[in-house]
Amino acid sequence: MLSRSAQGLYWMGRYLERADHLCRLLQLQTEALVDRPVEEIYAGWNRIYASLDRQPPAAGLVFELSDAISGADDYALADSFTLADDLTFERTNPDSMWSCFAMGRENARQMRHCISGEMWRALNLAYLRVQQIGIMDIWTNSPEGFYASVSEDIDTFMGVAAATMYRNEGWHFMRLGRNIERAQQMAGLLLTQLEMDAPEAEYSESDWATLLRVYHASEAYQRAYSVEVIPEQVLNLLVTDPLLPHSVCHGLDAVTAELAVLGAGPDPEATAATRRLAGRATAMLHYEWPDSANREGVLELVSELCLELHNRITATYFYYPVMGVPTR
Repeated sequence: MLSRSAQGLYWMGRYLERADHLCRLLQLQTEALVDRPVEEIYAGWNRIYASLDRQPPAAGLVFELSDAISGADDYALADSFTLADDLTFERTNPDSMWSCFAMGRENARQMRHCISGEMWRALNLAYLRVQQIGIMDIWTNSPEGFYASVSEDIDTFMGVAAATMYRNEGWHFMRLGRNIERAQQMAGLLLTQLEMDAPEAEYSESDWATLLRVYHASEAYQRAYSVEVIPEQVLNLLVTDPLLPHSVCHGLDAVTAELAVLGAGPDPEATAATRRLAGRATAMLHYEWPDSANREGVLELVSELCLELHNRITATYFYYPVMGVPTR
């Protein structure tokens, strides 16, 4: 497969997974606006922005309210409107849902010769619907319903891909991008939550319960542990459960499997090094995590390995030097 085609399918998978991840976070965050305390609402926004490593759109927006502020609920809703718009429809924000969805669709458009007609139709129709909507359209009705519908559109596209896409290297590059993005997003969000809990050495049960809901893991958690939400147990489940589709372990296992299926790049040594790096990250979760006294440190290292793995994949399959031409 041409490196340009492989790169387009890889990034299509990454962008759509990123948009889906943000939709799930924003769906639960907007649901919380109805009946949750102001402090929890602002903690939720803080977690999303911190996990994206992005500052809120205005310096005047803060995440803590003093007793001196009158009409605190109205203030929180006004700020939430601005923050939701920034994370959903802001064209200049490369991490907004709209930007990720648009970039995923653009990569699909350029790679139409590599995907099925049904895939393009499903994705393009969903994109056209999002194009016609603004923050006022969803805010006055049901913002959580909008985020759920976009997430469903992405799930539908992935289901159509699974049913119709030819199982060549393009399929595996799309899955490679999707799974490395999934592992990286999960690790980043968990590290952000641990950082938020650290200053006061205490935790909010609702914050960790929300993480279980985001990743459809509530039932799995109750089967493995109990109805009581304990951060260490939630962390262990979301990081190491190989049967949970959104766990860090499942994502990296899938990345390792996809790299094993893909053919070698132009440089066999670079291909072998990329596969070894993926195996090293997976082995840390399978073998080092259970006995580690510093699991946060292990997770930080895994997150760094995910970023390095992306760089290695790019160098191995997309931007490799032309053989026989000296590099400077």
